[in-house]
Amino acid sequence: MASDQHPELPGTQDTQEWAEPLPEKVPEATFAPAFLALGITFLLFGIVSSYVFSAAGLMLMVWSIGKWVGELLRGDESERSGS
Repeated sequence: MASDQHPELPGTQDTQEWAEPLPEKVPEATFAPAFLALGITFLLFGIVSSYVFSAAGLMLMVWSIGKWVGELLRGDESERSGS
């Protein structure tokens, strides 16, 4: 009885013993990553054309990162409070 000596293969386990996964909360959609990419584009375009584009790109990058992080932090706070 060779099968009695070897443990079960990974794909043959009883599925009733599996743990039920917790529902995962996904953050809501935001446009901040797109604005961050646009800011990076402006910043790099400004290097070869005009410092005005670089300044606008830098300001757009700072604003979009602040908005993105702020939205993520507000989402975490609402999860902690149970809302």
